Amino acid sequence: MLEKNDQLPTVRGGNGYTPIQYSALQGRYKMTWHLYHKTIHCFEDKDWNLLFFACIYTGIYDLALKMARHKNELAFARDANKETALHFLAQNEISLDSCCRGPEHDDNPVMINPDMKNLVVFQLVKFLWTTILDKYYYSDAELRKIRNEPSQLIFDAAKVGNFGFLSELISGYPSLIWDVDSKRRTILHIAVMHRHASIFNLVHKIGHIKGVIVTYEDEEGNTLLHLAAKLAPRNQLELVSGAAFQMCLELLWFEKVKKIMLPAQIKLRNSEGDTAQELFSKEHEKLRENAESWMKKTAESCMLISTVIATGVFTAALSLPGGTNDDTGKPNYLAKTSFLVFAVSDASALISSSTAILIFLSILVSRYGECDFYKSLPLKLIFGLIALFISITSMMVAFSSAFFIIYYHGSKWVPSSIALLSFLPILLYIGLQFSLFSDIIYSTYYWRMLSKPGKNMIYVLEK
Repeated sequence: MLEKNDQLPTVRGGNGYTPIQYSALQGRYKMTWHLYHKTIHCFEDKDWNLLFFACIYTGIYDLALKMARHKNELAFARDANKETALHFLAQNEISLDSCCRGPEHDDNPVMINPDMKNLVVFQLVKFLWTTILDKYYYSDAELRKIRNEPSQLIFDAAKVGNFGFLSELISGYPSLIWDVDSKRRTILHIAVMHRHASIFNLVHKIGHIKGVIVTYEDEEGNTLLHLAAKLAPRNQLELVSGAAFQMCLELLWFEKVKKIMLPAQIKLRNSEGDTAQELFSKEHEKLRENAESWMKKTAESCMLISTVIATGVFTAALSLPGGTNDDTGKPNYLAKTSFLVFAVSDASALISSSTAILIFLSILVSRYGECDFYKSLPLKLIFGLIALFISITSMMVAFSSAFFIIYYHGSKWVPSSIALLSFLPILLYIGLQFSLFSDIIYSTYYWRMLSKPGKNMIYVLEK
């Protein structure tokens, strides 16, 4: 089509849009780049704005960066909602391990936080913010208008956990740490409310400033610990399945925030007369009840399975495969390796299933207080599930070896096939319980993530 009419890229269609603008709105990355140099010579100011925001909306960040470098005014442009590009980027939850669509087209990338991957989207954020600061750094009113209208940039980013965005803005203008929203809350307060550990770990980096920020109270008299005591947003609770693990993570957040609070603040009351601990109990009462019910049902089910396994392997230990010698009373296949495998695995299954029964029994008779969900009950459940897994595995090994002993004298492929198929329940157990095990791993990882400083949010690049 271009060979027949090279003016097609400049022909305007509905709403006065050129083909490149339609291409960008549909997220057609290669086509947008292909048409860019064939179209920009006929662009008016509104065309630059439309294409720039279309690239922002659909994730064509490298072209948006190229356009911003070519026309710096785009850093101050606003879309139909009166938002700048930074406002839109602040509201996107961008993973630090994600990557921009398509290759990097610029040979001179913008230097960003060395602790993050060199993502084009963060290069774009850094360039836009630097451009704004270069013009308004000493004009506080104009700079405040850019970052606070129609919404506050850093609080939009803090709500969704946009660590990379905050890193670029705060590193360029560190005074943003002191900014408060309409309810007198800092980004640390927002991070605690929305349970974003990467932003909360900023407290490990700001030194003595932390001692000042943690004293801030919102308009309802809530301290940072009161905000940690409130129930987390649903999307954060649903990161793990099982009310018990959700309760565990909520307690973990509460305890970690308590450690950074000043001793005198821990017992402070808000405008409703509640201490943080009292507020936590009120907010999490229903979750605690659900956690108790979930834990009991899980323990009862696992205990039943453990009991069945213990009964089966105990019976198998009394009726040895191959029988015993009537004269001596010794097992007929005592000298065979497969019999030794059977004896060891059967004993292991009995011991591990009995251990699992006792662990799940201790869960059932627990008092289910709030503090029990912090470590005691989750650890018991973890060890109980591990013991149950060992018992199932050992039981299937015992079955396979017993089957091998009895039926090996005929067709050898039959017992071998049955022995292999007997491991199918083990794979099913792993597959069906994978989500539960992943929640256990996530809870452990999350505890470590909250317990130590994460990536550096504030950085200074050497010249």
